[in-house]
Amino acid sequence: MAQFLPLMRDMAMDEFGAFEELRQHVKRVRQHTLDNLDYYLARFELEATNNGNQVHFASDGAELNSIVLDICQQHNARRVAKGKSMVTEETGLNHYLERGGLDVVETDLGEYIVQQAGETPSHIVGPALHKSRESIRDLFLEKHALGERELNEPADIVAEARRVLRETFLTADVGIIGANALVADTGYSMLVTNEGNGDLCANLPSVLIVCTTLDRLLPRGEDASAMQRLLVRSATGQPQTCYTSFYSGPRREDDSDGPLETHIVLLDNERTDILASDYREVLQCIRCGACMNHCPIFAAVGGHSYGSVYPGPVGSVLTPLLSSLEQAEALPNACTSCGRCAEVCPADIPLPDLLRDLRHDLSEQKVTPRRWRFGMRLHAFVAARPGLYRALTNLGFGLLARLGRKKGSFQHLPLAGGWTSARDFPAPQGKTFMAQYQARQAIDE
Repeated sequence: MAQFLPLMRDMAMDEFGAFEELRQHVKRVRQHTLDNLDYYLARFELEATNNGNQVHFASDGAELNSIVLDICQQHNARRVAKGKSMVTEETGLNHYLERGGLDVVETDLGEYIVQQAGETPSHIVGPALHKSRESIRDLFLEKHALGERELNEPADIVAEARRVLRETFLTADVGIIGANALVADTGYSMLVTNEGNGDLCANLPSVLIVCTTLDRLLPRGEDASAMQRLLVRSATGQPQTCYTSFYSGPRREDDSDGPLETHIVLLDNERTDILASDYREVLQCIRCGACMNHCPIFAAVGGHSYGSVYPGPVGSVLTPLLSSLEQAEALPNACTSCGRCAEVCPADIPLPDLLRDLRHDLSEQKVTPRRWRFGMRLHAFVAARPGLYRALTNLGFGLLARLGRKKGSFQHLPLAGGWTSARDFPAPQGKTFMAQYQARQAIDE
């Protein structure tokens, strides 16, 4: 599926025909909102409160987790039905609530799969893109104790997930969802999904908690609509998601359903500091995942290799800013400078420029480990001597090819722990690039 997402996105944009015009509009709106964030934040709080919501502010992940657990405990909650939310991944909310005695069930199918597997999402839009159909089948057979039952078709796997999740929706005391946008002039929260699980999390439990960040704010409903038109096409190549929902607040007297109580928790977690920095443009991100779908580094190593909630180009910028350069010093270097991420970004974020600036900061602050600097100097020494470079390349290539001939890959490899900790290292096959190039040159002559 992952390899088809760029093609689906390109086809959707070609059919749409107004990508650049709408992209510049969304960029202007996002920049305007960030420039006036204090005003729109106050406006949203006022309107959301008037709608009956209880608005909370969390300075960091620990405070958000504490607020959410307190709300759950106030209502003697036992089970939480949870919609997809990168913010709660960022704060580690699930584990925090589980330590507090709550049963937390992810209801987005991809999130549910990785939760059952004890893994983390590998992609911000498709959390289980790294899983095969066979591995999901085996996982459900094990976790759901299905015995000899067959789940050979995708429809059977989905039906089994639906069976389990339906019970979760009907028995949950609290629903937790994220938000793709917050509309300042109405106090509404917008959520887009393809499975409808967000609406079930929001409307069936008696208490709803919306967890999101300050930078999701937009001035008007029309702005949210414009952003949504780009978000969906950029993320999955669809002209429209199956569900686009706006949540105003708790159930009113004449409403037939909906939560009795609604809370909105707004997380900062370094974002106001980012807003005041030279990297503020990264806050324009609308979380579509297009940059990682088109990134050759992401395609080669996968999302888990980034060691971050936010992988890909945007994650390589955002993660060092949310934590520190010391903790994420490898990520700014995860870039080929091909520029594809900037070309497809619906918010027109100059990601290659931001990554280059972060690399400059790494150098200026001497954050890069000494072994890395030594390795780069050694590489420069060898690369400047073509004969030595070819000799060492051929030696290493031949050795790895021989050692990996049986399995075809390495689970552990000296000096490559950053790779093998997340995925196997493929054993070399065939001839080196230079050998193939020289052979082709000889044929052409």
